[in-house]
Amino acid sequence: MQNDPARILIVDDEPHICELLARWLTAEGYNCATAFSAPMALQLLETGQFHLVLCDIMMPGMDGMGLLNMIRGKFSDTAVLMVTAVDDRRTGILAVELGAYGYVIKPFERNEILIHVADALERRSEKLLSQEYASNLSDQLEKQVREIRQRERESIFRLLSAISYRTDETEAHMRRVGLCASVLLKEALGWETEEVTDIELAAAMHDVGKIGIPEAIMRKPEKLTPEEFEIVKGHTEIGARILSGSDEPMLQLAADIALSHHEKYDGSGYPHGLSGEDIPECARIVAIADMYDSLTHTRVYRPPFQEEEALNIMKLEKGKYFDPRLLDCFFRSLGEIRSIRERTPE
Repeated sequence: MQNDPARILIVDDEPHICELLARWLTAEGYNCATAFSAPMALQLLETGQFHLVLCDIMMPGMDGMGLLNMIRGKFSDTAVLMVTAVDDRRTGILAVELGAYGYVIKPFERNEILIHVADALERRSEKLLSQEYASNLSDQLEKQVREIRQRERESIFRLLSAISYRTDETEAHMRRVGLCASVLLKEALGWETEEVTDIELAAAMHDVGKIGIPEAIMRKPEKLTPEEFEIVKGHTEIGARILSGSDEPMLQLAADIALSHHEKYDGSGYPHGLSGEDIPECARIVAIADMYDSLTHTRVYRPPFQEEEALNIMKLEKGKYFDPRLLDCFFRSLGEIRSIRERTPE
């Protein structure tokens, strides 16, 4: 105790009580300060850290219960031990319910005070250690989740990179669509970080079904015939079959996106001709991200459009291909989306 004495603040409107308690506790190695009112105690608490407040309940002005409430709100690491001249069980129970570590009834004996103080300080120490352990455990869990997410991300993009060898989709395109979709999700819906990460990965898999389309069609440099285009349209249902059946929310999201990202807001899309709100919102978001990235980058059958021309094409599709509200979100987020293009080149 001598090396690191606990700091105790004694609060009582009777100076001789403060003096008596301070003398007893100082003799035991504690570092004591005294206050004769609740406001005076609060001033001392503001200027220094106290481990324990030994506080009278009956005081003029703000009483001990009021001070206890203030301490629990502003100085939550400080233990409070109440002292009362009223042998009232209900008062003691109320003090404990409000956060006191216990209460002592006047007149008190020296040993009784020392035992209660030692017990309160020990319980405070145990509480702080428990909080520190919980905080460290939370940090460790958060780190583990980040590491799992990183491994999950790396595995997904390695698989998508393999798919890009036999389709017209590049890994960079898949990454950009995922990142753009996450930007739109935050702007449009205010989703939380974990959900944003989910759609970033799920959106990147939007065209995974193209692995089931013949390579000769996927890499054909000329315009597809109507028959060939019908075959290509099948990639939505192939992708949904690949990704469906999982209990993992991210894969469920990916299956919805794979199936519906070519549906159009006016009902003229495929594979099921869904319209408006019947199209999953995640798929409506990815439709915008996918179109922008496709228009502004080279495809096997055409060179890229200049961005201004691409944006004009997209504006014409408002309410037709695209959800008007989500397209407005896209244009509000254009600066951040351009930054994604710059950071993720082919």
